[in-house]
Amino acid sequence: MTQSISTARTRPATRGSSLLRIIVSRLVQAVLLLLAVIILNFLLIHLAPGDPATVIAGASGGATAEQLAQIRESYGLDDPVWVQLWHYIANILTFDLGYSFYFEESVAALILDRLWPTVLLAGTGMMAGLILGAALGIFAAIKPRGPLNYAVTILALVGFAAPVFWTAVLLILAFSIAVPIFPIQGMNSILAPDDFFPRLLDTAAHLALPATSLGLIYLALYSRTARTSMLEALESDYIRTAWAKGLSGKAVVLKHALRNAVMPVITLFGLQVGSLLSSVVLIEVVFNWPGLGSLLLESIVRRDTPVILGILLASSLLVIVANLLTDVAYRMIDPRISVGGSRHE
Repeated sequence: MTQSISTARTRPATRGSSLLRIIVSRLVQAVLLLLAVIILNFLLIHLAPGDPATVIAGASGGATAEQLAQIRESYGLDDPVWVQLWHYIANILTFDLGYSFYFEESVAALILDRLWPTVLLAGTGMMAGLILGAALGIFAAIKPRGPLNYAVTILALVGFAAPVFWTAVLLILAFSIAVPIFPIQGMNSILAPDDFFPRLLDTAAHLALPATSLGLIYLALYSRTARTSMLEALESDYIRTAWAKGLSGKAVVLKHALRNAVMPVITLFGLQVGSLLSSVVLIEVVFNWPGLGSLLLESIVRRDTPVILGILLASSLLVIVANLLTDVAYRMIDPRISVGGSRHE
């Protein structure tokens, strides 16, 4: 009896220390992964054709060979690639992302200035698609022969087939030109008011079409995934057992089926964060949205290497953080699942 009580007392502490070790291990893996991404990005950018010294000298192309050589020496561009990589990593450790060749401004300042518009656009579009898509898919699975089920199926097919820029152009034609409800481009009007609530409404009006363009992609994706997952959960043996016990339909769906059906949706959400930037770039270009996507495209055209590396680093951090948060969400939804992905019965 004494031994069983002692075991019961020490088990929570053991599980807590095990969870802490797993979290520390994931953080170490994240740091190593980030270091590998930094090295790979740097090498790929520097192996690409072109000379950053010409960008620094100006687009006129009138710099002499002596001037270009002096620029390379001043910026360390004439050093071996491994020396440049070492200096770049050392600067990152001191939170120094370098200096833009074209904008003549700190890369960190440029990214911080463009970060909020991108977070606002991507967060609004992706979360709206996640919430609405998961809800539609779950309700469609509850009544698999109802009209909502067929509507979700058609929505998923159309959403997968339609390119994001095509959807954005259609929304502009429909709601900015044919029926001028929403503005076409920018994040705020030129004469936007400075007061908080009027400016907030102005930003919301500009955000409506780009966020809808992005959200429709994820609405189709998550609705299909949630519908399939919920159908599989409702046909499982443990759900039949719950029905046999006489539980109500609400209890069966919410307490048993939903918790397991939502896990693939969360997994997909964590994976989709990595591909989010490509969709955001297209949408920001179409709507002239002043975010990281349009900054990245402009920096690639102008071969502004420090800015490109800074944005790639920021996007890599976003993916790593999203994966960690996905693990935390697993733990919150089902405490039997460890952060490492295994179940504890």
